[in-house]
Amino acid sequence: MHYRPLGRTGVRVSCLCLGALNFGTPTPEQESIEIIHRAQEAGVNIIDTANFYNLGESERVVGRALQGHGREKVLIATKFHFPMSDDINARGNSRRHLMLAVEDSLRRLGTDWIDLYQIHRPVFDMPQDETLRALDDLVRQGKVRYIGTSTFPAWLVMEGLALSERYGLARYITEQPPYNLLDRRIENELVPLVQRYELGLLTWAPLASGVLAGRYSSAADVPADSRAARVGSYVVDRITPEGIRVGQRLAELAAENGLTASQLALLWVKEQPGVTAPIIGSRTRAQLEEMLAVADRGLSSELAAALDELVPPGSAVANFHNNSNWMKMKVCLTDVHLNQERPGESS
Repeated sequence: MHYRPLGRTGVRVSCLCLGALNFGTPTPEQESIEIIHRAQEAGVNIIDTANFYNLGESERVVGRALQGHGREKVLIATKFHFPMSDDINARGNSRRHLMLAVEDSLRRLGTDWIDLYQIHRPVFDMPQDETLRALDDLVRQGKVRYIGTSTFPAWLVMEGLALSERYGLARYITEQPPYNLLDRRIENELVPLVQRYELGLLTWAPLASGVLAGRYSSAADVPADSRAARVGSYVVDRITPEGIRVGQRLAELAAENGLTASQLALLWVKEQPGVTAPIIGSRTRAQLEEMLAVADRGLSSELAAALDELVPPGSAVANFHNNSNWMKMKVCLTDVHLNQERPGESS
């Protein structure tokens, strides 16, 4: 396992981050614990969860797995923002909500501190300094070690950094955006930002919700055990004809290089500039083993160039920001549109 700096902190984290979205449901608790322990054994030392995942069950499973099993060696990253009840104030990024949310997360995780506390999504109807001041209080109290964001626009991350510098508050050290070969738009502004200001980049959806793993032949043909079937429309909307075509070609390139399609998709993200660690949301032990195999592999310049030809840097053929209201940019969702953009390419 290779380790990388977590932003500009002195902490080093594994080049793969274990995602806990599936823990509790659909992955049963015992299997989830086995996945966590196997990841630890392989050298993974950062686990990403959220209070919203299975309404707290994911955090509880992570907490149980780490009790007496090396909690002090693992960085726990969790998040707050989404509704946890029908209370109008049990959501969002207000001081009131996050002060209650952090206590609930600490209790579920069975720990005295959270290593990385992240804002799960941005809001635009309140000043960001309210959230930053509350997070700064938690850092000073020792309940939180570091703070970060998830799926924020680059300009809002920059505003947060400026506010922290102006008022002497705790500073964001990470951002967690969607990033895969089908949606490379973070390369336009966010990646240069995190490189310039030394933030860590923990990226989600490296397999494009299964599209790059060959899980789908079309948006109308969704396997019953797939994430798209479990979650619904916003994941189904990411399954585009051009994305499937890219996935098919990626699978061919993977086979030529002794990899599975999933492994090549993950390897590509892991080796992109600015990336600290892609998040692997393994649903089964077998999926975890497949992902762990790329931890010590690199990406040749020839293979990287071939993948750049499929989806050019900074562009997108599927929308992985479709649960973020701030991302309005259109993407090439049809073969017809793409052919107009790339004259002469055969259909």
